Parts: sequence; C-alpha cells; structure tokens
Amino acid sequence: MIYWILKTILGPFLKLMFRPWTEGLSHVPTEGPAILASNHLSFLDSVFLPLMCPRHITFLAKSEYFTGRGPKGWFKKFLLSGLGQVPIDRSGGAAAERALRAGRRVLSDDKLLGIYPEGTRSPDGRLYRGKVGVARMALEAGVPVIPVAMVGIFETQPAGQIMPKIKRVGVRIGRPMDFSRYQGKQNDRFVLRAMTDEIMYELMVLSGQEYVDVYASTAKREIAEAHRAAAESVGGLDRARPGRLGRPGAVSHRPLPPVHTQPERRAS
Repeated sequence: MIYWILKTILGPFLKLMFRPWTEGLSHVPTEGPAILASNHLSFLDSVFLPLMCPRHITFLAKSEYFTGRGPKGWFKKFLLSGLGQVPIDRSGGAAAERALRAGRRVLSDDKLLGIYPEGTRSPDGRLYRGKVGVARMALEAGVPVIPVAMVGIFETQPAGQIMPKIKRVGVRIGRPMDFSRYQGKQNDRFVLRAMTDEIMYELMVLSGQEYVDVYASTAKREIAEAHRAAAESVGGLDRARPGRLGRPGAVSHRPLPPVHTQPERRAS
C-alpha cells in the first residue's frame, strides 16, 4: 500500500526533476517471478528502477540502509521500507544463506526480485565482478534473470555525495536470460561462476561501463588504503617542510591504475 502511495506522490516530482527514460520495459513479464539483476551505482538505483517499472519490485537491501541516524538515516529507512525492500545482513556465512532464503520467499510468491550482483555500489562508476548468489538463486527458484542497466545515475549521485545533481537518468532492460540448461547444478561453483559472468557481460553491454575483474568491495578497500597512505605521506612531508605542500593532511585523489577486462561470455 505504502509502495503505491510513494510512487503516486513522489513519482511525478522525480519524473519532472530527472526526466527518466526507459528502454526494454516489454522484457519485464506482466506476471510470474523473475530476477532483475542490475548494476549498482547509487542509492538512487533503488528509487528509479521501481519508479519506472509497472510491477512491484522487492530488493534485497543491505541492513545498513535501515540503521542510519539523523534525518538522512530516517528518510532512507522510511523510503526503503515503504518501497517494500527487505534488509539483509551481508557479513557472509550464515547471513548469506539467510539472504538467499529471503530471495526465494519473494520469488515463491510470484514477485519480481531485484538484486545487485556486484554486492555494493561502484566506487568509481565502473562495473565490477559479480557475486554468484544471483546465479544460485535463479537455479534454485527456476526463474529467468533479466539484466538491467541504470544509466546516468553515477553522474547524478556518485558515492559520497549527499545531494544528487539534477541530471537525466535512464533504465535500460535487456532480454530475459534462461538458465534452465543448468537446472540442478546450483551447487556447482563452476556453473555458478559461468552464469554470473554471462549476466555481467550483458550488464556491461547494456550499460556501456568499463568492466573491472575484481569485486567492488575489494576495490573500495584498496582505494581507501591508497587514500590513507597518501594522507600519511603528505602529512609527514608537511610536518617536515611546513608551507611547501599545502595544508596538513591533504589527500591526493588521483585514481588507482585501472585493471579491466571483459567477463567471459559462455556459449548458450
């Protein structure tokens, strides 16, 4: 109920401000279960995809979105709860299994399930290696995977930016991917990796993003470590030669050297 109220109230305002466009809506089935596998660029992904899709989409959202403090934290919790998002613990192990069970429950009710295979938002707008949970869930539930590319979202609200810029955004939806040929192999890690790579290949083609064959969480950690090392290095030089290198503690934000390739596309 709240989902449709939010779409009715916020929808016209967001459409007026951001003028979102869509391609391939006909690829979303009018009924029955399916997984929508999307690239992940911003918190806004979970707003614009449900806004532009005529059917209700339930996302498995990280639990941190529901525990924030202050007005921003309250707004995120209110918005995502109203949109019917399911909080999940991403700490791994038993938590990962609970997330899979939550996804299967959504699909067993003939609903659309939204998943971000990268596991977390891209730190720099590139597309990162997918995690195999989406493949395992598709096989266990016996449902198609529909690739979805969010376009222009990173430029609108990149990681770390609180207020979004007013820019046009888009949603590009690909053809459903049928993995029934792998049915019964949900415990075969080679099959799961092949499926996931195929999904990420489609996302790369749809989005036009540069692909990086490492996990986004790993890239985030490396970027943070590089920034800390740069801060310590510059801070030390500043103390040794005050006034020569600018303000103490200044951090260089030069990007890390790119490591990119294309995910292997398996033959159907």
